[in-house]
Amino acid sequence: MADDRALPAPPPLSVVIPCLNEAERLSLLLADLQRWPAGYELLLVDGGSTDRSAANAALAGARVLSSTPPCRGRQLATGAHRAQHSWLLFLHADSRLPPDWAECVSRAISRAAHHADAEMGTAWFFRLRIAPSTAARRLLEWAVQLRSQLGQTPYGDQGLLIHRRLYDACGGFAPISLMEDLDLVLRIGRRAHLQSLPCPISTDGRRWDRCGVIRRSWQNARLRRRWRQGEPPERLAVLYAR
Repeated sequence: MADDRALPAPPPLSVVIPCLNEAERLSLLLADLQRWPAGYELLLVDGGSTDRSAANAALAGARVLSSTPPCRGRQLATGAHRAQHSWLLFLHADSRLPPDWAECVSRAISRAAHHADAEMGTAWFFRLRIAPSTAARRLLEWAVQLRSQLGQTPYGDQGLLIHRRLYDACGGFAPISLMEDLDLVLRIGRRAHLQSLPCPISTDGRRWDRCGVIRRSWQNARLRRRWRQGEPPERLAVLYAR
């Protein structure tokens, strides 16, 4: 069996981050991204931040793009359209990556390069971790991983690694304010397999803090059901923000 350590360095990566007033958390993610061993392109798509999000990203070498008014689906689509490399990694601005994230992503890309049509047959996501850790959040993380692997429906806070050919073939992100992640992964699932990377991504627990894990999870499930029934994402986004 081939040794992964002997695989060539991965091709350059385009990292796309939609952002709105996340200066503090974004700075931590920008530091995590410095671990990528090969050349990479960083695109921050700002939805009209009034803090130092855009300035901090520019200092870290990012191409800062403006997409206003804020709409995460449109911001992600804008970043993907402007990205120059074949491999795309989509991340939320409040995410944190583990020390070995670059190795995990590099191996996934290298393996894809050594298997016919793997670039069109697989997309990857990270295992979710919610910070800070609590017993209820650990249970939620387990449920999320089960849903992601068996149901093939990871969400945006788990990141998405995908080759541009597959991204384009699936139609890319729709310019919608909510459910843009589920909308895309459902289309990916009709063409390819979504696979978990063997490392976690940490997301900030603010939205669970406001009303608790159980209540927030129930509210999210209701919003997903209403979206599947045809309710406009823009209306659901207002409810989600409450």
